[in-house]
Amino acid sequence: MSSERSAVLALHWQVNVVRPEGFFGPMLAAPVAASGVVGRAVTFHEQMLAAGVPVIFTRFTVPEGEGALVRNTGFMRAVAESQAAFRPDSPGAQIIPEMAGQAAAGLVFDNQRLSGLAGSALPDWLHGHGIDTLLITGVATHLTVEQTARHGTDLGFYVHPITDCVATVSEQVQEAALANLELTTEGCLFAKQAVERR
Repeated sequence: MSSERSAVLALHWQVNVVRPEGFFGPMLAAPVAASGVVGRAVTFHEQMLAAGVPVIFTRFTVPEGEGALVRNTGFMRAVAESQAAFRPDSPGAQIIPEMAGQAAAGLVFDNQRLSGLAGSALPDWLHGHGIDTLLITGVATHLTVEQTARHGTDLGFYVHPITDCVATVSEQVQEAALANLELTTEGCLFAKQAVERR
């Protein structure tokens, strides 16, 4: 794994996803806080940035007119019904304060898809910069992390979910999602392993 050909995809580290006041707060805020994942992911992002590895944030937003949002799942219909909470300039759409500086120093791509690689120029940016390896952090493991990881694999990237930098609704769901990802990607890595391999 080469630093020059790797990038971190930091998925959905938004107020709407990981904070109690966010849209998905009732489902995700408590388990995310209990897991301690935010602090670990902040440290991992810092280590990667220091090594010259780009850290790219994705945000789920819904612009006026709904952008590329398609109401083809219960998840997307629920978001569409509360889309004002997902406007790009809304409080809930913002990157959490712990990572705001990292996002400001890097790149942020917005889309209206569950996969962070769908519906934006991000795949073209990655290919254009010679990136072939993706290190994934984010919430939730069984939703955007799993969808993005599978998508990345299908696009030809070597994908490594970072085991201790992703979280979801429960330990049981986390273990099941990571087991799936172990089979459908280049393999899960702990942050320490990814840092040592760069």
